[in-house]
Amino acid sequence: MSILQLCSWLLLALGVVFFLAGSLGLLRFADSFSRLHAVTKADTLGLGLVVIGLSLQSHWREACLMLLIWLVVMGSGAVSCQLLARFSHEQQANPVEPADPGQED
Repeated sequence: MSILQLCSWLLLALGVVFFLAGSLGLLRFADSFSRLHAVTKADTLGLGLVVIGLSLQSHWREACLMLLIWLVVMGSGAVSCQLLARFSHEQQANPVEPADPGQED
């Protein structure tokens, strides 16, 4: 296994970890704003790492196409997150206040 393949597999594995962290944040966080933050940040970074990892193993045409797809996903993710956050704010979906330290959830 060459160093290039090792770096590629490492980036792919790290991208999957970020995807899993974003999915866990979607399930774990209480309010919509925290969920949006977890999903958009972790999934965009995870996809970027996967694209870079796959680009190291492919021809330059496929690498450019994957990079273009990643840029489109980054733009559409930012716009959709902004629209969902604005809708939640207009619907008065206030963030959940943290509980007192001695109080159970």
